[in-house]
Amino acid sequence: MKLKKQGEINMTEENIEMVDLLKELVSRLKKLEGTVYNNDNILMKSGIVTVNSPTPVVGKHETVPDGDMISKMSWDEINTLVDRMGA
Repeated sequence: MKLKKQGEINMTEENIEMVDLLKELVSRLKKLEGTVYNNDNILMKSGIVTVNSPTPVVGKHETVPDGDMISKMSWDEINTLVDRMGA
């Protein structure tokens, strides 16, 4: 019977596959982060991905309009409403 040293892990084939999968996922995430935060990235330039997003404020607000009220609003009124909600 072979005794395991402290900190030694019995690596089965399933464990090895899981570790390899985790390594692949981590490398893909790092590559994706590099792509998203690259200064020349088209997503950042287009505005689809933003670094600074509006922060909602908790406080006293007017009543939230329902769908019927919103459907009767002009685009300018909707933009104003959204600006007030994000401020």
